[in-house]
Order: sequence, then structure tokens, then C-alpha cells
Amino acid sequence: MLEGPKFPGIMGVNNGNDNFVDLSQVFYHKLGEGSNMSIDSFNSLQMSNGGGSVAMSLDNSSVGSNDSHTRILNHQGLKRVKNNYTDAHSVNRGRVSQGLSDDALARALLDARFPTEGLENFDEWTIDLRKLSMGSAFAQGAFGKLYKGTYNGEDVAIKLLEKPENDLDRAHLMEQQFQQEVMMLARLKHQNIVRFIGACRKPMVWCIVTEYAKGGSVRQFLTKRQNRSVPLKLAVKQALDVAKGMEYVHGLGLIHRDLKSDNLLISADKSIKIADFGVARIEVQTEGMTPETGTYRWMAPEMIQHRSYTQKVDVYSFGIVLWELITGMLPFQNMTAVQAAFAVVNKGVRPTIPHDCLPVLSEIMTRCWDGNEDVRPPFTQIVRMLEHAETEIMTTVRKARFRCCMSQPMTTD
Repeated sequence: MLEGPKFPGIMGVNNGNDNFVDLSQVFYHKLGEGSNMSIDSFNSLQMSNGGGSVAMSLDNSSVGSNDSHTRILNHQGLKRVKNNYTDAHSVNRGRVSQGLSDDALARALLDARFPTEGLENFDEWTIDLRKLSMGSAFAQGAFGKLYKGTYNGEDVAIKLLEKPENDLDRAHLMEQQFQQEVMMLARLKHQNIVRFIGACRKPMVWCIVTEYAKGGSVRQFLTKRQNRSVPLKLAVKQALDVAKGMEYVHGLGLIHRDLKSDNLLISADKSIKIADFGVARIEVQTEGMTPETGTYRWMAPEMIQHRSYTQKVDVYSFGIVLWELITGMLPFQNMTAVQAAFAVVNKGVRPTIPHDCLPVLSEIMTRCWDGNEDVRPPFTQIVRMLEHAETEIMTTVRKARFRCCMSQPMTTD
């Protein structure tokens, strides 16, 4: 493995896995797993109860403790919250499960002694905590947790972020991240985008509530199917869902910036919903974008090199996602994330397309991940190409599935 980024154009603090350390990111690990988890072999958060509607990257250098207490207990503003709090109903009339009676983040959210605040100009999205029931956390990290719960009787995912008490810079960045995600989710309304339900702030905690995807992430689904034949009809259908969602996002002039299988969630009807817009930006803000955003295995060369970039970085990432759906494999699995980034930038390496892949799908992938962003098609064209592929599969492919011939997902230089 490379000892940090030693190739031109890649800067930042590397932590040895898929991500740079970026203060604007919040990293999670699976509850019950140690911090020495192998990132390159596992590479994604595996939800302990099957999934959720907020998918986060994973960083084993900044994990929280595995018990239910977090550093929020040390906040001066919350010291009035007693550790022996056991009432299943908070004074704010929101409800927590008995297992969360000692969860400081949950108590901080539901404690009525502190005012519930929304976001300026987004008051209609402020959640009514009386309608929120919190279940168990299914992931946690250094600065927050993800919970399953219900809101107005609907299954939801609840993201709680803890405001750092002694790090004003990080607190400021997390506040910006929270505001950005709320504004972004409130604006996005599409069947292939995770549905935003609401958000609120307390003095020491931020809360975002979205729909809950029962099927978990695409990466989880593909990991479970590894070394098994992949239904091509389903792969193309799900790729089309992603393309339609991204066509909508780009039509609004937005960039996702972290499109990957971990951030694609599967609904009960197997349709795909794009999630995790916490790192999305309005395209005109390109010059001020944080270059470390994204994950190396899916990241376009221009983003890796900190060059200026456009919406076409999402197209590149989609090409990698399509390859995942077709093969069921993790991209660049025979490399570390940093090695993959080096190979992509300096050697033009891309994943190897299976020999029996439909030509139209092969063309989409190769055009999407072309090193020249001008060659990459817009999502409006990708949607049409995938619809053509879907028609071809239905009419000419007798058995729309195949077994990938590669025991290891090799790459083409």
C-alpha cells in the first residue's frame, strides 16, 4: 500500500482507506465492530439491521465508542441531563425505546428544556418531536449516530450529529454541512431520491430525518451476491433508476460529488434511491469546493487531482457504479484505495469489463469513465442508452444473467 498520496495532484491527510480526512464529513462504523476493521476488504458500512436511508462513508481512524454514551455528556450545556434517566417518554413527548434510556444523543434531542430550532427559511421542515419515536441505533461514529425510528407512524432513519464542544472549527463546518444537507434534501423531490421528512436543531445536537430504505445499500446487496450470477435485468433497471435520479439532480444545476454504491439505497420494491447529499454543492460553487470530497474508488481523475470540475464527475462515478451492478464486485478490489487513485490518474486504469457484457452497456461504462470529461455523456443521454439496453435485454437476451468470469476484479491499463 502506498504510504499516503505520493502522486501529483493528490493532497490532504490520508487515513489509509477510501477517504481523505475531511472535517466536513461524518464517518460511521457498524455497531459492535472494532476499529481495526479491514476497510479495503469490507469498504462499506454494513447496517446491522438491514439498511437505512442515510448511507455514510466509513473511517476507522475516527470511530466512537461502542457503548451508548458519547462525548455529549461532557457538554456544559447538557450536564443537567441525568445519567440515570430511564423514563421511556421524554418531557418533549417524543419517545425512545427502553434500550436508549442511557443514550445521551437521544436524550439531548428529546429534552424539552432546550428549544427546538429549525433552519431559517425552512421552518416548514422542522420536525415535531412529539411525533418522533426513536428505536435503536444501527451505526455510530465519532460525531453522531444513525437510528431507526418512526415519524407519524412511518419508518424513518434518524441522523443525530453531536456538536463538538471544544473544536469551534469543526463545529462550524458541521453546522454548514447540516444546513447544506437540509437545504439540498428539501429541494429534491424525485422517486429515485431519498425522501426528506424533516430536521431540527438543539443546542448540542443536529437531527435529520429521512425515509427508511428497508433493502439497505446497493453495496450491501452486491456483497451478499458476490461470486454468484447477477440478474442483468435487475442490474439495468437499478442503473436506470440511478441515472434518472441523477438526471433530475443535474437538471437543477447540482452535483452530488459522492455517487457510489454505498449511497444508493434499495426500497422494498427494489427501486433505487440516491442518498447522502451532505457533500453536494451547487455547480457554480466549483472554485470553492472541498477537493477531498468523494471516495477514491469512484472518484473522477480531475477531482483526485484537485483540478476544477463539473457535473461530469458524477457521470464518471456512475460508470463505476454501473460496472458494480453488472459484475457484483467492488471496483479495484485488488488494490488499496490510494493505489487505485494512483492508477486511475497516472496510468488510465479502469475496471475490466466482462467479455460477455452487452455492447451498449460496455459503451456506457467506457464513455462515462473516460479521462476526458467532454467525452462523458450527460445523464439525459445515459437514460436513453439504458432504456435501449433494457429493451434489448427483454427482446433478444434469452437468459439475462451471467457469471462474471473474474475470480478477482482485475483492471485494464
